[in-house]
Amino acid sequence: MSAFATLKGALFPRRHLLMAALSLFLFVFALWVLHRELAQTHLTEIRRAFAQVPASGVLLAALGTFGSYLALTGYDVLALRHLGRPLPYPRVALVSFIANAVGHNLGMATLSAGMVRLRFYTAAGFSATEVTGIATLIALTFGLGATFASGLAMLFDPEKASLLLHVPETGARALGGLLLTLAILYPLSSLLRRRPLQLRHWKIRMPGPGIAFGQLILAGVDLACAAAALYWLLPVEAGGNAVAPFPLFLGIYVLAVVAGIVSHVPGGLGVFETVLLLALPDVPRDGLLAAILAYRAIYYIAPLVLAGVLASWNLLRERRETIAQGLEATRGVFAWMAPTAASVSVFITGAMLLFSGSTPVLSGRMAVLRNFVPLPLLEVSHLTGSLAGLGLVILARALYRRVDAAYHLAFWLLTAGALASLIKGLDYEEALLSLSVLGILWLGRQAFNRPASLMARSVTPGWLLTVLLVVVATLWLGLFSYKHVDYSQELWWHFAFKGDAPRFLRTSLLLALTVIGLGLMRLLRPLSPEPEDASAADLARAAVIVAAAPGSDSALALLGDKRLLFSPADDAFIMYRVRGQSWIAMGDPVGPEPAREALAWRFREMADRHGGRVAFYQVQAHNLPLYLDLGLSAMKLGEEGVVPLAGFSLEGPARKDLRQAYRQAGRNGLRFEMMPPGAVPALMSELRQISDSWLAAKHTREKGFSLGNFQPAYLAHFPCSLIRLQGRVIAFANVWASAGKHELSIDLMRYLPEAPKGVMDYLFLELMLWGAREGYGQFNLGMAPLSGLESHPLAPLWHRLGTLIYQHGEHFYNFEGLRAYKNKFAPVWRPKYLVAPGGIALPTILLDVAALISGGVKGMFGR
Repeated sequence: MSAFATLKGALFPRRHLLMAALSLFLFVFALWVLHRELAQTHLTEIRRAFAQVPASGVLLAALGTFGSYLALTGYDVLALRHLGRPLPYPRVALVSFIANAVGHNLGMATLSAGMVRLRFYTAAGFSATEVTGIATLIALTFGLGATFASGLAMLFDPEKASLLLHVPETGARALGGLLLTLAILYPLSSLLRRRPLQLRHWKIRMPGPGIAFGQLILAGVDLACAAAALYWLLPVEAGGNAVAPFPLFLGIYVLAVVAGIVSHVPGGLGVFETVLLLALPDVPRDGLLAAILAYRAIYYIAPLVLAGVLASWNLLRERRETIAQGLEATRGVFAWMAPTAASVSVFITGAMLLFSGSTPVLSGRMAVLRNFVPLPLLEVSHLTGSLAGLGLVILARALYRRVDAAYHLAFWLLTAGALASLIKGLDYEEALLSLSVLGILWLGRQAFNRPASLMARSVTPGWLLTVLLVVVATLWLGLFSYKHVDYSQELWWHFAFKGDAPRFLRTSLLLALTVIGLGLMRLLRPLSPEPEDASAADLARAAVIVAAAPGSDSALALLGDKRLLFSPADDAFIMYRVRGQSWIAMGDPVGPEPAREALAWRFREMADRHGGRVAFYQVQAHNLPLYLDLGLSAMKLGEEGVVPLAGFSLEGPARKDLRQAYRQAGRNGLRFEMMPPGAVPALMSELRQISDSWLAAKHTREKGFSLGNFQPAYLAHFPCSLIRLQGRVIAFANVWASAGKHELSIDLMRYLPEAPKGVMDYLFLELMLWGAREGYGQFNLGMAPLSGLESHPLAPLWHRLGTLIYQHGEHFYNFEGLRAYKNKFAPVWRPKYLVAPGGIALPTILLDVAALISGGVKGMFGR
């Protein structure tokens, strides 16, 4: 493979790369402005100002934080009320607090907080569409509050607002009036317009007057409390006067928050500070930065820690009965929490070690170290601590993916970081944090069971951006801390106990070389060879797993038209086909749950190494959290009909029509017979004639992938149900019988053109009655494509398009007729999904699926 092809396969999508580059540019620009604005400010002055923040200011800031998060819970309450699905307030408050704490710290709050809400609200019975509506209304509420606060600030002090915005005073006053008018018109419009808002083909139901006015009030309270939390931490003038009127400061605060949100930098780090420094030139630089640091600790970090505790407590409370059974259950809880908790805490610890390596050691502690630690050991410990920090930042993503090698490496890096922190500067706080994170890793060690390569998956633009942001921030912090140092060539070789600046320079060079080296290794690594089709030995391995699987459709692996990816223990597999850039798996991974999760990640990594995009076709709803963790989006294909077989019979008024059809078939001379797998080869010639006649009468051809086709070797694996008329076989269907008699289903259904009407109804009923007698749990009727999709005006475009095709697409497929036919058997309907990367690639993936099945739109929907 050429070097160009290797390089092309490693590049990111342009759109994502541009967004990442823009965020990095804004972050670097903000650091440059900070460096310029703080040219006359030293780190010791900021430390001194931080120590002088009054306890009363901290207490008031905590009260402001409490008020802000309390108002934020009202956002969710109003959104749920507008949706018509209210929940108890304590439950809503818990979800809102955790979501907002995560959103404030991770950035892109609508997405990051929305994912938290998706987890909690879907568990409460909400659909993904409803959760999207909740997140949208919450974002609208914040925008309403930002508009109102900005307008109020401009009207209150147009003179200072004009200086800040570089517009005439009359322009500032006019802009403030316009913003206030827009904010007030929103709730007033709800009084005047009760009908849904029509935007082309979409109807949007606007909130009622009570909800609209509630949005305005809650948003104002939220922003006022959040701004007050920072305002009370700001230094005051000698006469005790505030540095700026609060209404004006509120507008400045909103501007800083919005700038941080637009930048997509996590927590608006650097951007938020830059706006405040530029907008408050009269506030002492050291006092302002000290206030911002205290504010971030109170408003951002403390709620995030509390949110983690509450999330853990909520999980423990939900599983208290299981936990009470013993230590094993407790370990399971830690295993569930460990990937996310370890990933976040390891990343924070790594960033802390990097930042620590770029700042001077406290002089008092260095004086103690000089009596015990040799200078060479101190120098090595400084480099080791920074390298350990970089390693932990890089490993955080692999820990989230539960890679076992990442667990072991992070364990030793945390140990090395703790020792380095003590040796290089007696930083016992850092050492305690490292050891605490080490405890989290150890308690959740069972969760890190994926035998995957650390570098198996290409680095995504978002993750590369995050690592670069931390490294750039580390370098900037060092340059700021030692800006008073006169840099020279000799400084590189200066070794002394008080040589913090030379140590920073050497560490920065080592970090830069390490990052560049890792990037080049990843970029220039050759792609892996293409996987091969399944061999006879692979099919034999798969047959053992299929025999133990609870789902009947796992038998499609034995068709031989798909590739098979096995787990290292040979207890699970994924069946898939490759078409173009699409790597399409048929159904969920087959095997035990721990093996399925590891295998799904491995499948995605393998596709990524080849520049492909993965999709899982016809997966079940209870597995969707796994695919969300993989970064895929779910699209509903339709619903699958399942008939419970416990106590199944044809008695009763509900099955009157089926009973009459069954008896009529008996009077017509039809007889049912179940043949074991060993007897099927002897019937193969007769079955082949029936199959060929059926294909000719239907003017169709064999399909594949999600459908079986007539292959003697494939059919010989299964029992075969026959319908005889006067001793002659006129219809047949191969039977999928899952392990433990959990599920029964059929694949090929073929009959002669001259067979009596209703022969397939008779075959279905005989199989259900036979399954009930044999103790099977349910009979799977297969999927009714495009049924059960949302038709709400706010539903996703796919749902509305699918509903339109379902109702008017008889030319392509008998959608409504198929659903009506299966409804005769009174099934329970459960959704089936396609999960794949979202965006412009989705239509291509759908076409690739249709091509694999070889039936166009008709074939895409399977059985």
